[in-house]
Formats: sequence, C-alpha cells, structure tokens
Amino acid sequence: MGWKREGKRLAVLLAATGLLLGACSSGSENGAAGGEAAGAAEDGKPVEMTFFAVQGKAPLEENEYTKRVEEKFGVKIKWDLAPQDALKDRRQLLLASGDYPEVFLEGKFSNTDLLTYSKQGVLIPLNGLIDQYAPNLKALMEKKPYLKESMTAPDGNIYGIPRFNECYHCTYSEKYWMNKDWLDKLGLQVPTTTDELYEVLRAFKTKDPNGNGKADEIPLTGAPNKNVWNGNFDAYLMNAFIYNDNDKYLTLQDGQVGFAADKPEWREGLAYMRKLYKEGLIDPAAFTQNDQAISQLGNREGDEIVGSMTTALLSYLVNVWDDGITRHQHWVAVPPLKGPGGVQLTGVQQGITDFAFALTNKASERQQIAAIHLVDYAFSEEGALLSEYGVQEGIGWNKAKEGELNIWGKPAKYSFDNLPPADENEIRNDSWSLLGPKDMSKEFRDAFASSQNPLSSKGYETRLAQATKLYEPYAPAEFYPSGAYLRPEDTETAAQLTTGIKEYVMTNLAQFVIGNKDLDTDWDAYVKGFDGLNLKQYIDIYQAAIEKK
Repeated sequence: MGWKREGKRLAVLLAATGLLLGACSSGSENGAAGGEAAGAAEDGKPVEMTFFAVQGKAPLEENEYTKRVEEKFGVKIKWDLAPQDALKDRRQLLLASGDYPEVFLEGKFSNTDLLTYSKQGVLIPLNGLIDQYAPNLKALMEKKPYLKESMTAPDGNIYGIPRFNECYHCTYSEKYWMNKDWLDKLGLQVPTTTDELYEVLRAFKTKDPNGNGKADEIPLTGAPNKNVWNGNFDAYLMNAFIYNDNDKYLTLQDGQVGFAADKPEWREGLAYMRKLYKEGLIDPAAFTQNDQAISQLGNREGDEIVGSMTTALLSYLVNVWDDGITRHQHWVAVPPLKGPGGVQLTGVQQGITDFAFALTNKASERQQIAAIHLVDYAFSEEGALLSEYGVQEGIGWNKAKEGELNIWGKPAKYSFDNLPPADENEIRNDSWSLLGPKDMSKEFRDAFASSQNPLSSKGYETRLAQATKLYEPYAPAEFYPSGAYLRPEDTETAAQLTTGIKEYVMTNLAQFVIGNKDLDTDWDAYVKGFDGLNLKQYIDIYQAAIEKK
C-alpha cells in the first residue's frame, strides 16, 4: 500500500470518523498478562461467541488478524454481519427481537443508546472487567481523564468502549486557507484581524492578482458543512466575534451552558459577513456547492481563480497528493482573526459520540473475560498496529528506518514507505482496519513517519499538524463536550429541538448574509423566534447532560 493511498486514509478517513485529540498508547504490549490465551477453557477448547460487526469485502472468519486474536486469546468467533449503511437498523432489529449476540464489536452506539439498553438490562456494565482484565485501556483512561469521563454514564457505569481516534488536526478543524502567491503579488501580509481580511479580500477582487486581465477572481469560497468538512465560512469567521462550535451553537462558561446564535456578538458577526457578501467578496455558491464543485474550482486548468477557502482540509480544494502538481504549495493557513471586540477563538471538536463495543447479558463470564482481553489487546501498541494496518510487516506497515521522522520532526517507529505497490484488484484481508475499539491515540498516530517537507505528497500530515498548531492556542478555556450523555427521557426531545434550532440558525444566517433579511429590522424577530423553538428547554437539556443529573 503506497503512501498516497495511506496518507489519504489517515488524513481524511480517520478525520471523518475521528473524535478527539491527545492521549497515549500505553500499557502491556501483549494485552493479556504473559501473553496467555486468556479466557480459554480449562479443557483446552476455545471460548465460542458471536460478534456483531460491519460486513466487509472479504470474509472476517478468514481474516489474518481474526486468526491471530483467536489463537492468542483462545476464542472462536462466529460473525453476525451487516452492511455499513444498514448497520444501525440491523442492530436495532436484533435488540428488539431479543435474538442478539453476546458481543457487539461494531455497534455504533450513541451514549443515549447505551443508557437505554443498559436500563433494559441488555447491555452490561464493563467497569469490573476493565479494572481486572484491561490494563491497556485502564491506563489510557487514567492518563486521559476526559476519555474516562466520556465513557462513564450518569450512574457511574461504563457500558461501551469507543474506537479512540485522536486526530490532532481534526480537533481544531475550523481552518481557513489562503493563496499566498496572490498576497505576495499584491504586497500584502497574511491577515490577522477582521479589518485586515476585508482589505485583503477587496484587493483579491479588484487588483487582478492572477494577472489575466479579467475580473474572474473569487476572493473567498466555501461550501455547506454537510458537503465539505467545516466548509461553511461562518465556522471560521464567527469566532472573531463569539464562540462558534459549528454544531449546536453552545457555549460553556464556569460550567454554565449558554447559546451563541442569539447574542449581540452573533449579530456583529452577521453584519461583518453581510458586508463581505454585499461587496462580492464571498462566493454565492458557498451556500450550496458540494465537494466535487470545490475540487473543480480549485484544480481547474489555466488561471487560478480562488483566493481563499474555509475548510478543515486544503485537499478538498487543491490536489496535494500528486508531486507533479504544485498549485497547492503556495496555500497557507490563516490563524484565527482578532475581531473588533478583541475576540480571537477557534472551534474545538472533542468528545466521544460513537461507541463500537458492548457486551450483552447473553455473554457468560468466560465470554466476557475473553472478549474484554481481545479488545484490550487492540489498546496495546502491538494490537493497534496489527489490527489497523495488518499482521505482517512489509505489507501494510514497516518499522521506520534510522532518520525517518514523524510529523513533529522526532524519530518515528513505523513507516508506510517502501511497501509493495497497491494492487487495486486485490482485497487485503489481514487487518480489521476501521473496525472495533482500539487505540488510535495521538501518540500512536505520531509513531508513524511523515515527510519533513510539508509541501510534498508524503508530508501532508506534517503540513496539517503545522497548520493546526496555529489554531490550538486560541481554543476557549471551556467548551461543550460533544460526547455528553443525554438523559434517556430527553433523547427524543433533544433530537427534535436540536434539528429545529440548527436549521433555524443556518437558514437565518444565510438570509441575513445574502440580504433577504435586514439586521436592523429583522433581528429582534429572529431572536424572538427562538422562544417558539423552546430554546430554554434546549439549554436545560444540555446543561443536565454535562452535570450527569
């Protein structure tokens, strides 16, 4: 598997499914104490149990990692599989029918799902099992308290284990990228304030930075967040006025939950964006275009026409994977801007929202112990490596050679270089890849080599890391954790309120920015509209969630 393919996987796939930032790869290298076949029957027969998981392109019973852990831990796995797009529906049918397996290896449980099924007695607490049989996971939870906090239900129990994917550049992902060639041609610096950005975008529009004599420049483009990760321009721009999490619009101060999108500072941000849009500095297509349109815009042949874009990943706009294409090399990340009131923030995405593993009340004690040993192995460095990238060195990964460095310029342990070329017709079946809980912590990810040239195709992870360091210092002291446990009785109400409020905020933002609504005459009615959407109840529900009442 070559770097281009593997690099995309780390930078995009892990990011899209990813959750968090900053933990460790710790504990025993072998999972079970002494490497014994933990859970094996006294008579030498393996512990048999059924695992529910995602159906892949190759049979999991023949998978090399499956065979490795079956032998290592004395188990025999029977697979109950569902297609990715039907996984949750199949899971629900199994649970409703009562004919469910002993183990959910990949259940995509929300924390509310865990509470619901634990109260029904279907899912069992894992605290004691983790304490006694999962030294790697336990060490990780102790080192990263927020992981333990996210896993612990209001009743003090743990009912699910996540795939712990700490993606540094994902955590501070409300980024803004700018065409440095255009800045240099116009004698401008990277903007540091909202006023400076306004002047830069005006120059991009009026001073022909691409030099073709046409007024074809697009100063700032973007896309809806559902199409391009943090592609909506307000995700970045609003943080110069008030904190914008680009999700539920929640703020947190001294433990008290607040709401951003009805505050005077939000109005100031809208007024600024309206000014940019009115003067033609924001691309009208930013409200509607998808990722393909963005790629076509950025990679078009001939003169470059885009001056800047809000997005987590520059690779949405320009090709960073082909060393024969150099357009991306003159793009730079713009740190958070300081607004007129001195606000200078960046959004933070941190919290566990998806739990892969759970044990049901059908699991015997031996099955419980064997299953937790198997899972804990994937929280060791060896287990994580083999589970994610394959059991055989030289096929999916290599040990790093002397001189190979990671994204921070420190010696790497593993590398994706010098691997056999990927055969597009070959279906590898030697790892579980993105399946099941495991340690994909920042430290584990940092163990892999990356080119020290951030402008090369092999250095994209390095580039993202360097860009992200520009944003990290501007994280708010407090922010709402995305993985907070909602009370089961609040689940349906919260879903309805959240959908309605988010849609209301996004729709009105577009109308105010485009000019269909006027901030002088329509703002008060907009704020009043939140009463009909039960904003107070919305805030109360999320307050109760972080207090674990």
